[in-house]
Amino acid sequence: MLHLANSLNFNLPSNNLNKGLSFSLFKVEILSGLTVALALVPEAIAFAFVAGVAPLSGLYAAFIVGLITAIFGGRPGMISGATGALAVVMVSLVMDHGAEYLFATVVLMGVLQLIAGVLKLGKFIRMVPESVMLGFVNGLAIVIGISQLSQFKIADETGNMVWISGDVLIYSIVFVLLTMFIIWFLPKLTKIVPSTLAAILFTTILVTALNIDIPSVGDLASVKGGLPEFSIPSIPYNFETLKIIFPYAFILATIGLIESLLTLNLVGEITNKRGGASQECLAQGLANSVTGFFGGMGGCAMIGQSMINVRSGGRTRIAGIAAALFLLMFILYTSKYIEMIPIAALVGVMFIVVIGTFAWSSIKFLMVVPRTDAFVTVLVTIVTVLEDLAVAVIVGVIVSALVYAWKTASRIRAIERPSKSDKGAKVYEIEGPLFFSSANSFLELFEPSKDPKVVIIDFAKSRVIDQSALKAIEDVAQKYDSFGKKIKLRHLSQDCHKLLSKTGQLIVDNKNDPKYSLAVDYGVNLKIFNK
Repeated sequence: MLHLANSLNFNLPSNNLNKGLSFSLFKVEILSGLTVALALVPEAIAFAFVAGVAPLSGLYAAFIVGLITAIFGGRPGMISGATGALAVVMVSLVMDHGAEYLFATVVLMGVLQLIAGVLKLGKFIRMVPESVMLGFVNGLAIVIGISQLSQFKIADETGNMVWISGDVLIYSIVFVLLTMFIIWFLPKLTKIVPSTLAAILFTTILVTALNIDIPSVGDLASVKGGLPEFSIPSIPYNFETLKIIFPYAFILATIGLIESLLTLNLVGEITNKRGGASQECLAQGLANSVTGFFGGMGGCAMIGQSMINVRSGGRTRIAGIAAALFLLMFILYTSKYIEMIPIAALVGVMFIVVIGTFAWSSIKFLMVVPRTDAFVTVLVTIVTVLEDLAVAVIVGVIVSALVYAWKTASRIRAIERPSKSDKGAKVYEIEGPLFFSSANSFLELFEPSKDPKVVIIDFAKSRVIDQSALKAIEDVAQKYDSFGKKIKLRHLSQDCHKLLSKTGQLIVDNKNDPKYSLAVDYGVNLKIFNK
């Protein structure tokens, strides 16, 4: 993870948290929250369109999920809201059954995430290797970049979305580049105001003053609305409804937690924080359970907005809370001003996020790491872009596990020597883990036809891990028995003593026997070995 953190080349402000809450820190956090809120508006509207619900449903989700996770989440500095990863799953549910079913699904999604938090399932995110994390970061950076291209489309007279062209396209590109230049250059002059916020404000004022006709936030949809109102989803509460919404809720809960926990790890590496996975699961669950009752489309952690917050200096919960409250203020009071912001300015902000998020050093990294790690990184990147984050991470973890199992299988070996205690006996000193992947290699270590009448198999430098390993030991014993030869087993744990029913009498007890547990169930395996 250290390599991943170093590869994200953010020019981060110094961390003043150890100095307490000062006015300067409070100012930085508030301005960072304002910057994030401005970037949240078009994203929330766009994802609402993708899911097939009203724009306010996306904005309410960004407000409620963002506020609750900012207060209770596992990592200060993270930003949550409506995301595209969830929206693409929701669209078929909304098309087939309507928005009310979606709101009920979001509530159930939150309940499942709460259960995951109570069971502390978030700790399993530690099983994601760095090669998968690199692929996740790079793939998500590409996805964020590609998604910004859709902002260069506008609705024609018939309501169809078409690409902008002519002067509008030229001006849009110019202001995208101007926004990116300001964000890059302003910190070299001053850090009083976050460069991202300054770039958005300057570009908006310039476009308005020059009366340049380019797409703005208002062209997407109206931001104006009231306070979200509590409402129980209007659906039939029966088993048939549960059969409809549960599969969607489970998929959404899984995707939401994976994206949130990976973002938690990424922000943690940048801000030098650890832990909080279970707390984040609980916060995400509470947030989604609540937002479903207020007409929100649900959400999870947003890596793009989280990176904007971190880049702007947001380190405490204040920035996330401020972002949510600013978003609510936009909806209630200042919608007409927010709708004036050029889409080009926000696209420029997101392109800077893409450049900062992509682990550029990983390109060189791929040339020096083992080929299997490089393959996993590239695979996860491609699957993230072509499919979705959850599938990419699962594929990456499975492939990494298979690669590990394959490599470990080749590490088991045996050192042969004559026995010092049993005259004429031969000793096999086993080295390396014995489990399903190495079981066949273990069997190939022995030559019963050539060995003496007594053979000792010593497991002092090995570890018997699973049921396949136990079965392999039984098979070796049977081979020697078929040749009328005897084997003795040494340095096996008490679990092995209990489970090796056929060869239990061959175990030589020793005071130096190791003490570890096997990854098997006693009842199941005793049945297997007693057949």
